[in-house]
Amino acid sequence: MATISTVARLADDISRRGFPDAPAAAVAQVTARALVVLIAVPTIEAGAADEGAIELARILGANGHRTIVVSNGGRLEPMLTATGAALMRLDVASRNPVVILRNAFVLKRLIAQHRCTVVHALARAPAWSAFIAARMARVPFVTTWYNGFREQNAFKRFYNSVMARGDRVIAVTDQIADTIAARYRGTSGRIVVVPSHIDVDGFDPARVTPQRVAAVRSAWDVEADTRTILVIGRILRRKGHHVVVRAASRLKDMGLRDFTFVFVGEDHGQSSYSGELWDLVLATRTSDVIRIAGPPDDPPAAYSAAIAVVSPAIQLEGSQRSVLEAMAMARPVITSDLAAGPEIVLAPPAVAEDRMTGLSFRSEDEGELAAALIRLLSAPESTRLAIGRRGRERVIAHFAAEDAATRMLALYAELARSRT
Repeated sequence: MATISTVARLADDISRRGFPDAPAAAVAQVTARALVVLIAVPTIEAGAADEGAIELARILGANGHRTIVVSNGGRLEPMLTATGAALMRLDVASRNPVVILRNAFVLKRLIAQHRCTVVHALARAPAWSAFIAARMARVPFVTTWYNGFREQNAFKRFYNSVMARGDRVIAVTDQIADTIAARYRGTSGRIVVVPSHIDVDGFDPARVTPQRVAAVRSAWDVEADTRTILVIGRILRRKGHHVVVRAASRLKDMGLRDFTFVFVGEDHGQSSYSGELWDLVLATRTSDVIRIAGPPDDPPAAYSAAIAVVSPAIQLEGSQRSVLEAMAMARPVITSDLAAGPEIVLAPPAVAEDRMTGLSFRSEDEGELAAALIRLLSAPESTRLAIGRRGRERVIAHFAAEDAATRMLALYAELARSRT
């Protein structure tokens, strides 16, 4: 396993080097002057990077700092605006080298104009522009890895490498941190593990009424007595929805009845995958047990309407917020070994049955997924409730927003101090 520089250790380092108080106090002293952080993200639409930008802006704004988000924008703009962040529209999603270079000079001007303290990139295309701009402006550069990018060839490896060039390289799981360290020599000392986090009060099963659950099930055209399995993740090949379709076919062949899978991921229609997915549904004759519903208007109620939540990713993911939200809503989760690591979902045989918060299966193995579903669906309700309760307790203990805010501010504070 790679040697990882965690944010907790980073905060302790600040304390030792002339700040005798606890890490939070050290951060407060270092950031007595308000920080200005420029965040570069392709869109404010959907997905981990988009939501991550909003969450970073919320953390900074709540602590008296300024955020400038450079992006193409998107449907989540009202949430970003509510944090007090400024949105600068720029086509940072483009992979065109000429556009990337032109954007770098635009970002350099923004950095100088707003006296930015840190530049933080959340995806590869904007990271190239942000990296060049930060180096020209001589300000610290940070990246965040939300998943393990595929490296099919030398060009893709070079394109991905910008995400390992940060003064701090944030990984949202230990799995991703180890992947970065293994691929890029010399990064171990710069890698920081900051797990994704959620507002546990906003995802509290005690606050969801039966009427809200009934409204969600009605929108899905699912009967009240049908066992509903929520499938999370945008409609992209790497999210593995086709594995669920094949598992659904196996369950039908085994004679299982009264179950429905509901796909709640967003579909931007930018690839042929959604059409291929529906062709597979028709070919396997599973259209009666699969709904492709899109994002729900009431996510907490959607989780409450499900008996279990599945994340079947076939490419290394970080700590997906949707998995954490499902656990916070006390729902058992079933994840592939690439969708969530053992630091997120406690699953046998790694832990005892009375500690499990979900089940895990090998990515792309629909047989193992079908077996996990049968195991969970056939378990007594008391067992499922106990699994869900432990999941919520784990999220509250390890993935609460307040803890992540302290860690991120510690990271920004250390970089700000290194500049002075």
